[in-house]
Amino acid sequence: MLDVRARKNVSRAVDPIARVVARLGLSPTAITLIGATFAITGAALISLGYLAIGCGVMGFGALLDILDGVLARLTGTETIRGALLDSFTDRVGEIAVWSGLAYYLGKQGEATLVMLTILGICGSLVIPYVRAKAEAFGVEGKGGWMGRAERLLVFGFGVGLSEFWPSVLEYVLWGLGALIWLTVIQRFARTWKQLEA
Repeated sequence: MLDVRARKNVSRAVDPIARVVARLGLSPTAITLIGATFAITGAALISLGYLAIGCGVMGFGALLDILDGVLARLTGTETIRGALLDSFTDRVGEIAVWSGLAYYLGKQGEATLVMLTILGICGSLVIPYVRAKAEAFGVEGKGGWMGRAERLLVFGFGVGLSEFWPSVLEYVLWGLGALIWLTVIQRFARTWKQLEA
């Protein structure tokens, strides 16, 4: 939802930063890889129980993920390879943070929360899969309540806060799981409707 509605406004806000980064000589690919490194580092911190710091590091990586696309547009270096790398690192980063949380919860013996984490990560992978299939069929595949931006925001704030208020985490994971799978259904239904002969 944020991806669809706010992309232009966010792009305008990030433009000045992207111009500075371009003058420094950093490429969109470098920014993508740095962002992915932050996401994986955040995931490692989460797995060790540093939930708030890990989510903060992950959040910075997510901000860099916005920057790389704007930088590619401003510098005229948008490529199919760049788009593939961006999509690939998005998935790797998201898998990493969910896996880091699952590892941490597993060490705590929280079987229910581990199961909710698995449901969350699986749904988070099905959402872009449905979009990719829709676009392969030549129809629109975006939309739904929990796009990647929303997932990372709720995950970051919810998991980060749970370091100080542990009872929050179960509610966050139930809510994320429900909304993520609702988004899967929304995207599937929208794609199905567009494919009607």
